[in-house]
Amino acid sequence: MEFRHLGSSGLKISEICYGNWLTHGSQVENEAALACVRAAVDAGITTFDTADVYANTKAESVLGEALAGERRESIEIMTKVFFPTGPRGHNDCGLSRKHIMESINGSLRRLRTDHVDVYQAHRYDLETPLEETMQAFADVVRSGKALYIGVSEWSAEQIRAGQELARQLGFALVSNQPQYSMLWRVIEGEVVPTSRELGLSQVVWSPIAQGVLTGKYLPGQPVPEGSRATDEKGGKRTISRFLDDTILERVQNLKPIASDLGLTMAQLAVAWVLANDNVACAIVGASRPEQVADNAAAAGVKLSAEVLSAIDAALGDVVVSDPALTKDSTPASRPS
Repeated sequence: MEFRHLGSSGLKISEICYGNWLTHGSQVENEAALACVRAAVDAGITTFDTADVYANTKAESVLGEALAGERRESIEIMTKVFFPTGPRGHNDCGLSRKHIMESINGSLRRLRTDHVDVYQAHRYDLETPLEETMQAFADVVRSGKALYIGVSEWSAEQIRAGQELARQLGFALVSNQPQYSMLWRVIEGEVVPTSRELGLSQVVWSPIAQGVLTGKYLPGQPVPEGSRATDEKGGKRTISRFLDDTILERVQNLKPIASDLGLTMAQLAVAWVLANDNVACAIVGASRPEQVADNAAAAGVKLSAEVLSAIDAALGDVVVSDPALTKDSTPASRPS
């Protein structure tokens, strides 16, 4: 395993981060979830990402149980706040001071720790003044309940405004957590340059495009039984944009590139996002321990300029890179 600084901070995290969205407390049983976390630790992964909304808080509880025997100082735990939790009452979501303060306490209780390493705004909240949100995060940091603050799926303009307020309040945003893969590159035009300027790293989710970049989804064929595309709890919806026959055909063009490098398709996809020097880590999920080990092997893999060009040629015009799409992740109102 190799490690990178998170933004301009002194914190180092593992290049491969284990995330438990759509798995712990939902897709897989607790015994399998615990085995995946053990496989992550065995592979040298020290960074773990979750959120209070995942399986309506159950994912945090499972991760807390799985990490209970680990030396706390040797791991980095990230969680998030914004989306509805609990009974989904009128204040059970968003980035108000009330919800942030109540949510951090709940997350710490479920994760069985007195602090998280990175506490992230899961989305931008148009219904709360940004000053209120940043003041609440500043107080969370001063209380020792979170060591660093990050955001997720914020636009370049939102990151700039948030960082300005954060610095006025005596802390700094260190990370943004966006979707990023060979197929989905919308952060490259504006978010990445702004983040470099302001001292944030990307902590990217879906580097394998929900499994599409493994090559297991074939054009003109039914989706595999038990795959993410059959998951009615969220996986089917998030993968749908990539299940186009033209995209799937182009993905098959990547197989000889991966083979020539001695990599699996998943390893090639993860190595590709890590080739971006503004990416601190790639978040990978798993329902089986062997998937964790396979993805973790992408750490330290260096792709040449020739390989990167070959990937671009193989995928052609199916790549989505419009920076305006970064704004689509901001909900028009708080979800309920």
